[in-house]
Amino acid sequence: KVNLPSNSNEMAQFQEVMRQQLESSMHAELEKLLGTAKGAKAEVSKKDFEGFRKLFHRFLQVKGPSVEWSKINRPPEDSIQPYDKIKAKGLPDNIADSLNKLVVVKLNGGLGTSMGCKGPKSLISVRNENTFLDLTVKQIEHLNKTYNADVPLVLMNSFNTDEDTKKILQKYTHHRVKIHTFNQSRYPRINKESLLPVAKDMAMTGENADVWYPPGHGDIYASFYNSGLLEQLIAEGKEYIFVSNIDNLGATVDLYILNHLVSQPNGKRCEFIMEVTDKTRADVKGGTLIQYDGKLRLLEIAQVPKAHVDEFKSVSKFKIFNTNNLWISLSAIKRLQEQNAMDMEIIVNPKTLDGDLNVIQLETAVGAAIKCFDNALGINVPRSRFLPVKTTSDLLLVMSNLYSLEAGSLTMSERREFPTTPHVKLGSSFTKVQEYLTRFESIPDMLELDHLTVSGDVTFGKHVSLKGTVIIIANHGDRIDIPAGSMLENKIVSGNLRILDH
Repeated sequence: KVNLPSNSNEMAQFQEVMRQQLESSMHAELEKLLGTAKGAKAEVSKKDFEGFRKLFHRFLQVKGPSVEWSKINRPPEDSIQPYDKIKAKGLPDNIADSLNKLVVVKLNGGLGTSMGCKGPKSLISVRNENTFLDLTVKQIEHLNKTYNADVPLVLMNSFNTDEDTKKILQKYTHHRVKIHTFNQSRYPRINKESLLPVAKDMAMTGENADVWYPPGHGDIYASFYNSGLLEQLIAEGKEYIFVSNIDNLGATVDLYILNHLVSQPNGKRCEFIMEVTDKTRADVKGGTLIQYDGKLRLLEIAQVPKAHVDEFKSVSKFKIFNTNNLWISLSAIKRLQEQNAMDMEIIVNPKTLDGDLNVIQLETAVGAAIKCFDNALGINVPRSRFLPVKTTSDLLLVMSNLYSLEAGSLTMSERREFPTTPHVKLGSSFTKVQEYLTRFESIPDMLELDHLTVSGDVTFGKHVSLKGTVIIIANHGDRIDIPAGSMLENKIVSGNLRILDH
């Protein structure tokens, strides 16, 4: 029989004892796991586990929601600058001097599974046989050649993507871009009930295949620092990194933002810039910037109390969202890591493994560290800097004539009369890239399209043109073949339409 505490003081002591017991159990389990690690990997795992211990310790300390809704304020006017104001400063005479202080970092830890592809997402072809990685290398090479500069590319891989990515990097040997990689940490998934690791040893395969995870992109600070690459780049005279998701095709190096960073007076150096853009109804879940305890802070939907979720999603109160294009000072990362002062809210991500085992993984987000940096700033950039490819619906947009491709960068075609992107919704028959590709003999002309919804077994012939709002619905058991050369403008197509060769 357990005697439960009778007053709040005793309760607090009881909780503290429970916390300490959980921590020492976790410590013992991690030591056991490390005992099974071999060679050079043991040293890496030791560093990973140090980071995990800190995260787990903080996870046990957290009481209640990480924000008090009543303390949330709108950011002060000058803390989010319009892009046009930054652009109005113009560019310096010697652009190469600014570029030589920059490193481009791409978050390359994700797999292409949500689009039905094996291996790293960055190796999916998105345009004219170019993969996400090809386009990134072309963009940076173009900068280096144009301005006679030396901007290196750094890829943050995860244990899921590292091997495949390294194999492919050989093809860029003769490109004018230095490419470095480092690995995100590998953390153990923990049993939701016991709060102990599910892993029995350090192996990655067999029954251990699902027991590890890369802990979100907030891990960039620690793993970049631990890899030794951060120190190396500082020694080479680099000052800032431009970080973005590798699947955001709008995240190219912006010379005006870079100039704003490097031209600041020393005492007022801005250590962190977050690119934000205006929210549309499609972005209601995106994290937003708020003022909290006198600091600029990222507020994610996961941190919002249930009663306020609708308010968070409203486009009128929170007008902007985080694109995850970030410009961060290297020396500031070094300082904060060494002072152990990097403070990011913990995201608890529940998962169910085979055999209905409920686990949780503790993650952090790179943008959440904004509150730790000095003179942090938001810049409200054009929507064109946010062009993520998460689904085949996004892929259709970037493969179409809505965009033109030059030196690895996609820009909206001048032939489109208005700058907004059409809303495209492809049904489940299009989810996997291979399947999607077989359904289009060629990508339709979409220059005048506003909205496209396709559902069911639908295929498109060559040279189809779509304009206005087009809805195509093949009911279960029906099939619709849109004939070659068709022009559909403000049409709903449903039922059965088969074009057969005779």
